[in-house]
This record gives sequence, structure tokens and C-alpha cells, in this order.
Amino acid sequence: MTKHVMLNNIAHKDLRVITRYGAEFGDNVSTVLTFPTEYQDMQREYPIFFRKDSATGEYQSVALLGFEKDENLFLDANRWTASYVPGVLVRGPFLIGFQEQDVEGELRKEPVIHIDLDHPRVSRTEGEPVFLPQGGNSPYLDHIAKVLRGIRDGLGIQKAMFAAFSALDLIEPVKLEIKLSAEEAYNVVGLHTINREKLAALDGESLEKLNRAGFLQGAFLVISSLSNVNRLMALKQRKRMQMGRSSGAA
Repeated sequence: MTKHVMLNNIAHKDLRVITRYGAEFGDNVSTVLTFPTEYQDMQREYPIFFRKDSATGEYQSVALLGFEKDENLFLDANRWTASYVPGVLVRGPFLIGFQEQDVEGELRKEPVIHIDLDHPRVSRTEGEPVFLPQGGNSPYLDHIAKVLRGIRDGLGIQKAMFAAFSALDLIEPVKLEIKLSAEEAYNVVGLHTINREKLAALDGESLEKLNRAGFLQGAFLVISSLSNVNRLMALKQRKRMQMGRSSGAA
């Protein structure tokens, strides 16, 4: 269930948000949406792929967090082990809505912050305060507003980015085959990435167009991020060893 309402400092003056991470908050996911506006931070920690939305058929950017359903290898009890947390998870119960406002005599739909009051992170007794005692935005809410702007801007950018990549035939499917041992292997399907050879073979005019649009850097960041698959494998091996020691101790 969800209960989305526009955030305001009167009705929600005592509202708090739990900011720790855990399965109880829905953080045990194997993939998470990401956006071009955070590629620079994401590529340092996670492998970035593209996946087609089953409803629209359009590409989305996703970060791979695990190899199995409901597996997040960066989640350790209530702690996130990477230095950068994807914006979609940081935002917690907040989202962008729109409200008609009078702007210089013209009615416009302006973005405003909404909150899901049924979200498990929402609390009245623990967590970060949303508003200051005097009614102003807390530093936490200011940070959330910045995260939401990044998501909104990223949504605006990625449609044009994927159109540019598709026009140059740069997107290719990839089947991720992970073998941890003779007995344990995983196949992750439905993923796409940038074709390195086709990107390298682009003529100067095409490269210039991608660069001017700001998409060339995105393509290189996606390719660079794929080395993090090895990091995921190492995290998986470490968790297997930890589980083995726990079982042995029991």
C-alpha cells in the first residue's frame, strides 16, 4: 500500500525518516534504477547495465547489486558497505509530484516534494527529522531535495541518451555468466551494455555529436563500470565463506 501526499511543515512537523538500510525497508534487491546524473559516482562501485522496461519497451539504466533474486551484496545487516548509495534508495519515502502554481500570472505545473506515509521508513519516534522545530527544512530534507532533483534531471536526460545510442547502434545485449565454483553458477539475463568496438569505430562527426550532448562520457562510464562485476563476485565469495563459518560454528 502507498499513501502519497504533498509534504508540508504543518501536517508533517513531527515526521522523521529512518535512514539505516535493511531488508525490512525493501533494500534487498538485486538491481536498482540509476540515472546518467549519477553515473560518475555509480561507476566507482557498481556495474551499470541497461534493461528494457517491460511496460514501455524503453531502456532504463540499472546497477547490478547481486546475482540472485532479492540479493543485495552491498547490504550487511543495517549497513551499506559501498561509499555511494544509489539515489533511488537514498530518497526513501520521498518522490516528486506536481502542483499547479501561479508563476508570473501563468498557471504552471511545478515540481513539489511528496511523501509516501505508508513507507516503512516513515516514523514519528526515530530517524532524521524532516523539518526543524521552527518549521524550516532540516538539513536532511535539503539533501533529499538535491537527490530528487538529480533523479528528475536524470529521467529527462536518459531518454535522449538512449535514443542517441540506439541511432548509432551502440547498445548490445549481454548474457552475464558468473561461475563461482564447479557447483555454483549464475546466469543474469535481460541486460544490455555499450558495444565497445562500435563505439571505437564511430566517425569524428558522430563522436562530436555524442560529446556535445554529454552522452559520450556516459558511454565510457558504463563501459568502465563493468569491471565492478569482479567486485560483486568477490563480495559473493566473501558472503559464502562467512555463511560457511557460521554453519560450522553452529
